[in-house]
This record gives sequence, structure tokens and C-alpha cells, in this order.
Amino acid sequence: MAERKRSSRIDRIVASAEKVFGQSVEQVTAPGGEGRASFRVHLPDQLVIATLRPNFRRTHLEAFVLKELEGHCDLQPRCLGVDGEIMFQSDVGGRRLNQEIAAVDPGKKLDLAAESVTSILRIQAGARAAGLNEAVPHLGQNDLWVANFAKGPTMLAEYSNGRVMGLSQDDLCRAIDRPGQQFVKWDCRSGNAAIGQDEVLRWFDFEYCGARHGAEDLAWLIADEAWQVAPEDMQRIVTESFDPNCGHSLDDYLDYLALYVTFHCAQRLGLIVKEARKRGWLSKAKVRKYDDAGVHPEFAAQICRVGTFFGDRNSLTAPIARDFEEAEAVFIGILREGYLQAENLKEGLRA
Repeated sequence: MAERKRSSRIDRIVASAEKVFGQSVEQVTAPGGEGRASFRVHLPDQLVIATLRPNFRRTHLEAFVLKELEGHCDLQPRCLGVDGEIMFQSDVGGRRLNQEIAAVDPGKKLDLAAESVTSILRIQAGARAAGLNEAVPHLGQNDLWVANFAKGPTMLAEYSNGRVMGLSQDDLCRAIDRPGQQFVKWDCRSGNAAIGQDEVLRWFDFEYCGARHGAEDLAWLIADEAWQVAPEDMQRIVTESFDPNCGHSLDDYLDYLALYVTFHCAQRLGLIVKEARKRGWLSKAKVRKYDDAGVHPEFAAQICRVGTFFGDRNSLTAPIARDFEEAEAVFIGILREGYLQAENLKEGLRA
């Protein structure tokens, strides 16, 4: 059944590509795995990415945003055409950022991290110039979304003294809630960027874009478990790269960034634990290759380190920082003791 479904999708993409580009398709490959929405289409004179998403509205939103950004910024794919539910975009390259950051020489790691932050801020600046913050849906604006996000760190109680359980959820919700005033790409995990043959880093997958505070994009990168850059280095890079035209003062921006990173770390850690219990721990190489959830104890420990550092910036989240600190010790223990088999997972997590 899965094979027939895949074949049907590829047949649709091939037929659509040949209609849009007027060329015969030589090959179709799946850079992110065959279960993903995007495929690389090999044409005689170029490579293009064909995206067939379950939600065609998101596809058309992405196409609209890419077209509006063109002319204001070149750090995202170009929309090459839309045929019904299928969007074609330029191929930004095969060197995924999540793999590059792991392979680059230590001396160049911070340079690549700085380029990654700068490119996000340049996309946001291009979006302001295009007026996109007034044209895209507002994100995280309903009470249920905010409440669920605020509850995320309660999962830390299983691996710590659970200081988070004593915090006021109303206070946390008020701190998290922000109006949609700045375009955000959303989902700025390092697997959603690549370096092309021109050595330029570009971001892709704009299907969830919208408007919010603006710091969320950098929070997604900083709290990406595969982004193993020290949190203090990331804060310094953000400070040095800060765009004063973003509508916030630097201190306010850093405060909200730290707040959002703290809660996003809890969200990512919850996902890691859930997937680990279901599938067992994965290798770091597999996680990076398929841009999968970071189901490896070292990635879990990294998330905890980031949550500790940024949670400490705000008094409201300082107790959560202590919970992250204790949780980190749990995952370091799992790593050291070698609990990498699925049958040992539950015992390891509760050790």
C-alpha cells in the first residue's frame, strides 16, 4: 500500500513537472526520505524541488510568500510555479545545515552559526519590506495554544524536583503571549537550511510561516537539539547580529528570546522522550540524515543545557532552569551507561 501511494505521488509529480517545464523528467529522488512532502526532480538542465503537501492551502501560502520575498531577499528558494496542489521551487543545495554544523572545523563553527542567524534576520527584513507581516496568518494567538505551550516544561518533573509545578500557569501564559507583528518563517531547525554550489546558506520550508513576535525563528534554531552550539555563544551571536529595525529594543528582544527558547526546549525534549519510548534511541547520523527528531541521549542533554542557560535569564523561568539542569544529568547518565536499546529505555529514563 505504501509503495503504491509513493508511486502514485511520484507519477503525479512527473506529469506535473513535464507540463510546467516542458521537459522530460530524468529521475525523481527523495532528499528528506520517501515519507516527506518534497522530492528532487532531475530535469535535463536543472534540479528543482517539487512539493506535494497534504494541505494545499499551506502549499499556496508558501508559494505566495516565496514570490513576495523575491526581489527583497535571495536567502530562500524561488517559486518556479504552482500546478494545482504541487509547488515547484528552486533547489537551494544538498548540503544540509544540520550536517554541515556537525562536520565543520571547530574554528568555523561559530562563523556558520553567525551566518545562520544573520540569514534568518535578513529574511525577516525582506518580509518587512514586502509587507508580509500584514499578509500572513498570526501564529500562537489563541488561548489554547498559549496554555499548551506554557505547560510544556511540566514534563521535566519526571526527571527533576519539578520546581515548574509550583509556577503560576497564568503568569507563564501572560509572558508567552505576544501579538503578531513580525513575519516569522517558523520551523527554523537546522535541517531546514542548506548550502548551495554558490556557498550561500538559504532557508526552505515556509509552509508554517506567519506573524508573531519575531524572536521565535531564532529560538527554533537555538533550541534545535541537532544544533550543538553552546547557548552562550548563540546569545552572543544574536546580540552582535541584532537588527534594530525589528521593532524591539535589544534587551526586550533577548528577554523574550530566552523565554521562548526555554519553553521550546521543553517541547523538543518532550518529543525526543516520546519518540525514544516508541522507537528506541537512534544514531546521531541517522537523525541528521533524515532530519528526524533528535532521539539520542546526547541531543536530549544538549536541549537541557540550552534550557538551563536561557531559563536563567528571566526570574520567572529560573526554577525551570534548575529542572533542566537536573534533567541533563539524567540523560548524561543514560549516555554514559549505554542505554541505547529500546528495552532499556524506560529503566534508563527513570534511573
